Amino acid sequence: MIVAVHQPQYLPWLGYFDKIAKSDAFVFLDRVQYKEREFQNRNKIRTKDGWMWLTVPVVSRHGERQKICDVLIDNSAGWQNQHLESLRSWYGRAPFFNEHFPFFEDVYKRQWERLTDLSTHIIKYLLEKFSISTPLSFEAELDIRSAKTDRIIDICRKLKADTYLSGAGGRDYLDEEKFGRAGIKLAYQDYKHPVYRQQFMKDKSDFIPYMSALDLLFNEGRFIT
Repeated sequence: MIVAVHQPQYLPWLGYFDKIAKSDAFVFLDRVQYKEREFQNRNKIRTKDGWMWLTVPVVSRHGERQKICDVLIDNSAGWQNQHLESLRSWYGRAPFFNEHFPFFEDVYKRQWERLTDLSTHIIKYLLEKFSISTPLSFEAELDIRSAKTDRIIDICRKLKADTYLSGAGGRDYLDEEKFGRAGIKLAYQDYKHPVYRQQFMKDKSDFIPYMSALDLLFNEGRFIT
């Protein structure tokens, strides 16, 4: 059984979904530390001039460390309408925009309190539309108390996994010997980003990778590898 984990991200990129698709179980790491200026509250969409960030403003705790599950959205900033109109502006002519836009209209009409609830709600929709049925769970539900590599190994044990699928970046921080001692195989994701039709794309050389998976959804309407 293959297990993968990752922090909940806002509008994740395609590699995120590739990791889930290649796993038998996926765990949202919602009890790890929230990091600013990463992808937990923002992601990229394509525009005619390149790309832009869509960022969800969060309530500042003045330098206090927060777990992802505790991060609150700052709804005083009126961010929902800006995100909705950005999607309409830059994807309105995409082939599958009209099919999926009503879902996002509903998303941005709601007053979300917690960042993780917003992010996982959208992720679950994308998984359904990409026909990825991997079972999902949250770290908080598993009552994991350890940290770093031990946290991952304990998650694997809790789910009775024999293989852990890590992102390529895991090579920089995972203690590989601990997996061997635990009898768990450590595998690394080797993701090759596909090239597909994008809005404002003249030819293949003009393709911009690493956008939010919404870029693929609106342009192709299905998951491709």
